[in-house]
Amino acid sequence: MSLLEKLGQDPQRSMQRFLCGLGLFVFGAGLIFLGLYQSHIWQIIGIAVLALGCLIAIYGYIGLFANRLYHIVNRTKR
Repeated sequence: MSLLEKLGQDPQRSMQRFLCGLGLFVFGAGLIFLGLYQSHIWQIIGIAVLALGCLIAIYGYIGLFANRLYHIVNRTKR
């Protein structure tokens, strides 16, 4: 099984990962802004949540991109 095929085998799951990461990113940004008016601890937590959201969103986007690229490569081989 090729790497593109393995990464892009489930595009619906990749979209769920991407949207989950995007939601965590927005939540982390909200915590950072909350830290401007409250305790600075909220900013530190927000940065951690924001970084986790970025990683999850990137992983989901790689899966979506791999699925598209796999279908483009296999279409041109035929």
